[in-house]
Amino acid sequence: MSHIKHKFNSTREKILEQGVWAVKYAKSFVEDVEFYAEDAGRADLDYLCQLVEAVIAAGATVVNIPDSTGYCLPHQYGARIKYVFDHVPNIHKATISVHCHNDLGLATANSIEGLVNGARQVEVTMNGVGERAGNTSLEEIVMILKTHKSMNLHTDIDSKLIYPTSLLVSERMRMPVQANKAIVGRNAFSHSSGIHQDGFLKHAETYEIINPNDVGVPSSSIVLTARSGRHALKYRLEVIGYVFEKEELDDMYKRFISLADVKKLVTDDDLHMLVAEAYPVKESKRK
Repeated sequence: MSHIKHKFNSTREKILEQGVWAVKYAKSFVEDVEFYAEDAGRADLDYLCQLVEAVIAAGATVVNIPDSTGYCLPHQYGARIKYVFDHVPNIHKATISVHCHNDLGLATANSIEGLVNGARQVEVTMNGVGERAGNTSLEEIVMILKTHKSMNLHTDIDSKLIYPTSLLVSERMRMPVQANKAIVGRNAFSHSSGIHQDGFLKHAETYEIINPNDVGVPSSSIVLTARSGRHALKYRLEVIGYVFEKEELDDMYKRFISLADVKKLVTDDDLHMLVAEAYPVKESKRK
């Protein structure tokens, strides 16, 4: 009602009339017409159903039920979509779409609830970019559907193109992706905690529910910090070509921790330096 009263200075009856007119006008030019019921997340449900029924009758082939302000909780948004399906008699003549904003960090959860309750189109953006706090992330929706096959929902998107597309969008828009962003952040497949590293090295699925290759990330990474353990150090040393016996490794670990306490991140170059200082006769097998 806020939009009708304050933005349009209009009435529900007038808005419904204008919506029907707009759909018919668009239909005179193209066959596929989407109607967008802005701020449906806060709209009166019975009026929303009346509007949806009217625009479908006028020829809309897709009807968008957006949470334009990111207001809804997931169960509330899902209930709205279900209510529309239960109370609009011609609902089968159109595809119901969801378009959620992330003002409260619930865009993906709300979109999934929309799908669970009958919607079959999700409006998304790469990296979650969009107005204010952004929109539903394409990468999150795609990988949720791929991971939770019990939902029996499918998309034809090639998930292996997700990460390279994310990099391209970030570069072209000059909008860095936050490090801990789900799926596409640089830390999404990085392990720095000693317990996590040990579990991951023993069996990747212990801490990874997604294979990085499935989204176009070449591989997971073990990041060495002061929280890393011996297993991670041993692994990283072997990657760069060094093999240490247990006593030597214990000594290297003490040296590593001393350095890690000073540096936030210990790199491969740092490891080469530590080995050269402590065991100058050792040569990397990767040279």
